[in-house]
Amino acid sequence: MTRRRNLLAYAFLAPALFLLLMFSFWPVMYGSYLSFTDFSLIREVHWVGFANYRALFANDMFLTGLKNSLLFLLVVPFTQLGAISLAVLVNNQLPGIRWFRAAYYVPVVTTVSVVGIMWGFMFHEQGTLNYVLLQLHVIAAPLGWLSDDTLALFAVMFVSFWRGLGWYMIMYLAALQSLPSEMQEAAILDGANRWQRFWRITVPMLKPTILVCSIMSVLAALKAYQEVDVLTQGGPMNSTFTALYYAYDQGLKHLKLPRGLAASFVVSVCCMAIAFVCLRWLKPGHRE
Repeated sequence: MTRRRNLLAYAFLAPALFLLLMFSFWPVMYGSYLSFTDFSLIREVHWVGFANYRALFANDMFLTGLKNSLLFLLVVPFTQLGAISLAVLVNNQLPGIRWFRAAYYVPVVTTVSVVGIMWGFMFHEQGTLNYVLLQLHVIAAPLGWLSDDTLALFAVMFVSFWRGLGWYMIMYLAALQSLPSEMQEAAILDGANRWQRFWRITVPMLKPTILVCSIMSVLAALKAYQEVDVLTQGGPMNSTFTALYYAYDQGLKHLKLPRGLAASFVVSVCCMAIAFVCLRWLKPGHRE
């Protein structure tokens, strides 16, 4: 009877496993193999070992992209702190709170092309952001948010932060609403103030959600591509190139597929390494 149930379970899993094998596992394995070759559409393939990787780490543009990808990780703590703060705020029964939740979730469901056009207008030298800052006398002259190589990457990072805030807010909100209220009530009876209840009760119980959201945010930051593509295309002066955008640029724009695959493989290794560090550092302890 048990064997029959197992076979039935595998039968239900088979279609999904087949799709994962064909469209996830096989492309990853074959792409990893091609990164060690001189693959071309017009000539015979030869094994070249680590030649693509040596060329990769000798390339200044890739090193700049890798540095920018790591710099993108600065978005992670701000996104998580902002999302937790918003989740705590919208978890209260306030007038119009549903509209507030929906407003913060809109960027999540807005396509990246629309986001790029909107923020392109906002960041333009004659755009809304410069106008507001000039009227408030924060700046003396318009800034080139996307044309200045010292500001462009941070502008792209802000758009990434803006897009991700609503998604993580919803995840934290769901976690907050699933927490048992008995501990909060007991703490109130013991005289704990709002900050003590949040720091001593809410945060420890949110640790599993914080772990998941932090890892997702780290991976999203390291794989930053869409915002770069729609806002700057890696410019100005390659200052917003990320490692994954470099892989796209080499593999699809310049048809240097092995070089692009090697860059993608390096990004994947970085993602796994940093995710492992997050798991070790943020691993939740047993609940009391």
